[in-house]
Amino acid sequence: MQKIILAQSDREILSEYSDNQKPNESCAILFGKDGKVSELFLTENIEKSPANFTISNKQLIEAYKTAEEREMDVIGIFHSHPESEAYPSDTDKRFMESNPVVWIIYSGINKNFRAYVLESDIVEIPIEEN
Repeated sequence: MQKIILAQSDREILSEYSDNQKPNESCAILFGKDGKVSELFLTENIEKSPANFTISNKQLIEAYKTAEEREMDVIGIFHSHPESEAYPSDTDKRFMESNPVVWIIYSGINKNFRAYVLESDIVEIPIEEN
């Protein structure tokens, strides 16, 4: 995937959700097709940590089931970095290996969104609006 399309309204929902979850990281699963996000599935960070996130198996199963019912794909994973830049941490990189979708990270410091995929290394891809 060379880009991801994320509507301004979805950015607003994700940034507000992230700000409300501070000081902890927030997380969500992104549904859509062909790189275009069409639905957000907000999830709980069961770690309740400012430096890590984990989505429960129950919510993961529910998300994949919902995506299938709506004939969409899970195209991305979203999470926030409340007090750091929107760049994958070492922990993020490890999880990107087992979740080979686009990872969108929101920085609570400068309020920006950045998207990444893991190829042989971390590669930033553009986020476009529709």
